[in-house]
Amino acid sequence: MFKTIEWTDQGVRMIDQTRLPSEEIYRTYTDYRQVAEAIRSMVIRGAPAIGVAAAMGIALGVKNSAAKSTADLRAEFEIIAEVLGKTRPTAVNLFWAIKRMREVFEKSLAAGNSNAQGLASVRASLVEEAQRVLAEDVAINEAMGRNGAELMPDAGTILTHCNAGALATGGYGTALGVIRAAVGAGKKLKVFADETRPFLQGARLTAWELAKEQIPVTIITDNMAGHFMKQGEIRAVIVGADRIAANGDTANKIGTYSVAVLAHENAIPFYVAAPLSTIDLSLASGEQIPIEERSAKEVTHLAGVALAPAEVPARHPAFDVTPQRYISAIITEKGVARAPFTQSLSALFA
Repeated sequence: MFKTIEWTDQGVRMIDQTRLPSEEIYRTYTDYRQVAEAIRSMVIRGAPAIGVAAAMGIALGVKNSAAKSTADLRAEFEIIAEVLGKTRPTAVNLFWAIKRMREVFEKSLAAGNSNAQGLASVRASLVEEAQRVLAEDVAINEAMGRNGAELMPDAGTILTHCNAGALATGGYGTALGVIRAAVGAGKKLKVFADETRPFLQGARLTAWELAKEQIPVTIITDNMAGHFMKQGEIRAVIVGADRIAANGDTANKIGTYSVAVLAHENAIPFYVAAPLSTIDLSLASGEQIPIEERSAKEVTHLAGVALAPAEVPARHPAFDVTPQRYISAIITEKGVARAPFTQSLSALFA
């Protein structure tokens, strides 16, 4: 089984998702700036995986710091956190991980002293915490899979959009983790993977993952979902999330909103699977979720080949927001939340 990301003595090692499915290449990053660029350029992507990468990037930066005083190390920590925090604005796990690492950093500083031995202890504590973030993410995904498996039909085809599998997390997956758990429990499921333009995470990544696990998968273009729903070929839809507001509005890969509306029109349950770290109770609704705008070239070009006239502009919002009224349930590691989400989501944190 492949590993999305791991901590090694040499640095942060991750699979290069921009090269899949044609090449399975692993890259080792020895500087936090390299980790930041890997997040920005989508070598690693998916909200939980971005959170793990951010934690490891901070640990790597502090570990390699030449600072010899508490003040210098704290100043350098802030620079590292700022660089990583500017990579992807929508996925809240990025900021959750930075906050978590900052808390450990400050606690470790307060517990030690400012000599070389004390600073070494601070560095070690951040490396340990980053590895803990990864281990916890895998366990969270497995729990989420168990909680969501019972919502899946005993047989039939499930539609996914983008990639919310092991590649998007520390391992196992959110939406695909639910499908994995359901299949493991004996359910006879097949998957339709939306290709997910313009970055093709469904066609390149979801299909690759499921084929490795021998879970039957068929790729469809994004504009085929409504047709197959109308034909009765899709029993449920399950997606991941990059940020969930307090009322249940969910930001996910661009095109998710369209799928949710189609599912609602065809009376098909639409599920979101995401860890508690993706839920942002500080935002009342999805209208407050920042939407990343990526390069238009990712729309007009594919593998370096132009698909559109050079003089015609393009837009590329990387995410959209699905209103909570279209969501049947939100699956987390602590349980399944249903409407009214304002109450059910907050209760998960109690």
